Amino acid sequence: LVGGNSPCSGRVEIHDGTQWKTVCDSGFGPKAADVVCREFQCGAALSVPGAAHFGEGVGPMWDRELQCAGNESFLMFCSTGAPRHQPCTHTNAAGVTCTRFRLVNGSTACEGRVEVHVLGTWGSLCASHWDLLDAHVLCRHLDCGFAESIPRGGPFGRGTGPVWRDSFHCDGTEAHLGQCPVTALGASPCSHENNAAVICSGPAGSVSLRLVGGGSRCDGRVEIFQHGTWGRVLDDQWDMQEASVVCRQLRCGEAETAYNPLKPQRGTGPVGLRGVRCAGHEANLTLCNTSLPESVLAAGIAEDVGVVCWGDRQVRLVNGPGRCAGRVEIYYQGSWGTICDDSWDLPDATVVCHQLGCGGAVKAVGSAQFGEGSGQIWLDAVNCSGAEAALWDCPAGSWGQHDCGHKEDAGVVCSEFVALRLENSDGCSGRLQVFYNGTWGSVCSNSMTLKTVSLACKELGCGDRGTLETRLPYGRVSGPAWLDRVECGERNSSFWQCPSAPWDPQSCDDLRDEAHITCTGSCSSACPSHPAGLCLLSRCPGRSLPSPDREKIRAVGGENGCSGRVEVWHRGSWGTVCDDSWDMQDAEVTCRQLGCGPAVSALDKAAFGEGTGPIWLEQVECQGTEPSLQDCWARPGDSGACRHKEDAAVNCSGERQG
Repeated sequence: LVGGNSPCSGRVEIHDGTQWKTVCDSGFGPKAADVVCREFQCGAALSVPGAAHFGEGVGPMWDRELQCAGNESFLMFCSTGAPRHQPCTHTNAAGVTCTRFRLVNGSTACEGRVEVHVLGTWGSLCASHWDLLDAHVLCRHLDCGFAESIPRGGPFGRGTGPVWRDSFHCDGTEAHLGQCPVTALGASPCSHENNAAVICSGPAGSVSLRLVGGGSRCDGRVEIFQHGTWGRVLDDQWDMQEASVVCRQLRCGEAETAYNPLKPQRGTGPVGLRGVRCAGHEANLTLCNTSLPESVLAAGIAEDVGVVCWGDRQVRLVNGPGRCAGRVEIYYQGSWGTICDDSWDLPDATVVCHQLGCGGAVKAVGSAQFGEGSGQIWLDAVNCSGAEAALWDCPAGSWGQHDCGHKEDAGVVCSEFVALRLENSDGCSGRLQVFYNGTWGSVCSNSMTLKTVSLACKELGCGDRGTLETRLPYGRVSGPAWLDRVECGERNSSFWQCPSAPWDPQSCDDLRDEAHITCTGSCSSACPSHPAGLCLLSRCPGRSLPSPDREKIRAVGGENGCSGRVEVWHRGSWGTVCDDSWDMQDAEVTCRQLGCGPAVSALDKAAFGEGTGPIWLEQVECQGTEPSLQDCWARPGDSGACRHKEDAAVNCSGERQG
């Protein structure tokens, strides 16, 4: 497959023993496409575009028709027809797009039990973390519209193959599930009684609508599908009656706003519908009066129309050290805004964590601990019981009504916020630990392979190879041992995707079972030496903080971004700096990097509150002239010697520039 955006899509070429030849679209059908996808371990054919959809080939054309039954393992097992009389040109090159996802046992192609293709085998997907955002992405990928529901209880029968425990974490905007973050580590066993399923709205038809240009599926400019193409909807008296019909048709709840988009958001394509009058109770927009007299249409100026539906509400966590920790933001009426920390407590945080599939709440934080947001502060005085399905179901003040500033933005740390570290002064060798449910704990070494070690090293920024060390002293593990039987395979590209035994604080109790690993590219062997055993992180392979990470530094908890707890971005998350040896030279470099003028003071002992997640740097030793904190000598902060009560902070003299 050539010219596609993945190994599972592209122009089809066949090697006949002497050279590669492009396949003609007239001799390549859906059955042959399924065989190609199976041969490449890419699942099943999603589409079979012709007319050189993936570009024209070069060289000769394959001049025979592929006559596949569809169940062959390899294309070479398909029969071929006689050479064609009419020559085929490169403008008729065949293509195929495969998919690793399918729906089975439904009454239509757009409903059923979700199956995923992994290394040659179809298996059912566990429903433990399956939600509507994941389902929307799958429906759109399969050209099946949007997800109407995700039924539980096995309405589409039991699967017979494996049950994959992967959890997808989609925000709803992805083109396919493969673009969503995936985790499997620590997942509980799953049976065929708990298979994921979806009922999609179906392929675009003559009454289909969609909303474009918004921040979710349920807000944006209205388009209608007619005569095989999407077209704009124009009207001169667009109001809540019409908006209610659109929201109802799209299963997006009640209408909140009907509007005419501003000029930059207006459409430019063909017009699908001009002029519509609804009573507000119709099931879809085409049942409204769409045959207005020319005199009515001529009397007003028809413009693009848009809606915001109640179903556009979303919640997310931003600026945190991982997917399940951060500042709480709500999407409402087309824009993201924050929550005020007045009365913000653990039951409120619990609702957010449950809503995001992040387990329970470990911590409810205020005072903009994850940085100050911008724009609206949507809710104040939130008072959840902890049992609500969504944050907006909790008692609270009116939307947008508050007496707060962004320095009071609320945040959460959920139980499924995870991080990895090596507990040793070196940083790239030592006892492997995972952060889960609010505490660090050991990883046990049973069934651990070199692939698992290499992905752990990669996650830690310590190169992509390592060894599992043998430990002899006998004793009992102190503290939790969260994980065992972490078995990463060839299909896993991240440590968090690897299957393992379920999370359990007593996964092993013998010290000899704790995983101790050594990664290649460790600081001690690959960095410039320092008399005190420190590392120059910016020159350390595997431990460096390359651009753009080198520019990512922030001061959290202060008034204007120029005072607060010092945090640096590394390995995909924000972490703090330990106050060991923290002084004015270190503060001087930090303030310069922040664009905040000279330093006023270097503060210790979590003067602006304790951070969460990793402590990236210990014992920073700047001269005061370095361009960035990461150019100073320091010790990687995963030795376990520091705690967040020792987080370093600064006061700078100026306001942040740029």
